[in-house]
Amino acid sequence: MQILISLRRFVNRFMKKNKLSLAFIAVLMPLFTLAQTVAIDSTTIDDKTSNAHFVIRDKFMEGGWQWMTPILLCFIFGLAIVIERIIYLNISMSDPKLLLKKIEESVKTNNFEAAIETCRDTKGPVATIIQQGLERYPEGIDVVEKSIIASGSVQMGLLERGLVWISLFISIAPMLGFLGTVVGMIIAFDDIEAAGDISPTIVAHGIKVALLTTVGGLIVAIILQVFYNYIISRIDRIVIVMEDASIALVDILVKNKK
Repeated sequence: MQILISLRRFVNRFMKKNKLSLAFIAVLMPLFTLAQTVAIDSTTIDDKTSNAHFVIRDKFMEGGWQWMTPILLCFIFGLAIVIERIIYLNISMSDPKLLLKKIEESVKTNNFEAAIETCRDTKGPVATIIQQGLERYPEGIDVVEKSIIASGSVQMGLLERGLVWISLFISIAPMLGFLGTVVGMIIAFDDIEAAGDISPTIVAHGIKVALLTTVGGLIVAIILQVFYNYIISRIDRIVIVMEDASIALVDILVKNKK
């Protein structure tokens, strides 16, 4: 219990320090709150049914912890990668126009060391690509273009890192839910066989397990899919900025050579 509270305080300080969006806090905090409610002794809580956290906990337990836990882990790990990617992409976004303006001013005076230093002081893939091009300028424009292409491929790999795991969790979560569905139906038929009769009371438990696991898997997949598409759109935007900045850099170097 104390560990969960300390971890929650650490996340709050981390969020404020890095000036992240409040949306991240809104996504993370329910996970810690849910974990806290599971750790609290149910005898110390009054009117539990009016608390959404306890409703979620109860549904989680009714779905069968052995089937719902893998789905919850998919959500936690997938969400952790999503947040890491969003933070990385936010850091990667810089103002290319301002950077290119400084580069052009330095190139006009043949001060390439200052231009390279400006790139080193600027975070993001755009500055890295421009730096690679400037360092190869003495070897010719053709070498600069090849260096930009190679560096761009590396930066693309860094931008897309972790997306395969998000896609994996999106695929696995519904499958785990459907697995719980099959298990729930098996439980229902076993109860019918043991009782020798069919009644709503007998099959209710198995059907509830089947439905809750399916709902859990679909919810996890939907949430992660929305974030996945958002990340892909951000990456596409950064790639366009990288291409525009590369073309602008080559134009600046060609004009300087002439």
